[in-house]
This record gives sequence, C-alpha cells and structure tokens, in this order.
Amino acid sequence: MQVVAEAYVRGISTRKVEGLVETLGVTSLSRSQVSELARELDQTVSEFRNRPLDAGPYTYVWADALVVKCREGGRVVNVALLLAVGINNE
Repeated sequence: MQVVAEAYVRGISTRKVEGLVETLGVTSLSRSQVSELARELDQTVSEFRNRPLDAGPYTYVWADALVVKCREGGRVVNVALLLAVGINNE
C-alpha cells in the first residue's frame, strides 16, 4: 500500500500509520500488518543501498545534503542524508 510506504519513509510510527489508513477508510490494517510491510520495505531499501555503481567513470557529480527523519534500529531519528548524482559519458 503506497500510503504505508510513504508514511514509513517519513518515519511515522506504526500506531499513527494505523490511524492514518483508518481516515482513508481502511479499517482492517493492524499495527502488526504495518510492521510487516515496514520489514518488507527494509529489504527493498537495503537492496537499493547496496546496488553496484559500476557505470563510471562519472564526468559530472553533484552532491547535496539535508537532515531527515529515518527509521533506524526500531526508532525514528534525525540523520544527515547525502545525495549524489553522477552523470557518465553516455
């Protein structure tokens, strides 16, 4: 469910997500189901973070950073996010 994924990315707690989907008319989504969806998203995020970046060399690289809320070790914490965009010759 896209709403659960978006809430997860924004670091919203499972209890608040349950309330959020109820306002959208979904009454059968429990906290345990939200937690299970979050675990599945953890796997997807892990695969994305560990993908190879071997399409270089990169001609241009842009970098920026910002602070965001992130789920880490079962808690929501503020972390610095480094965003880098690389353009190769192709």
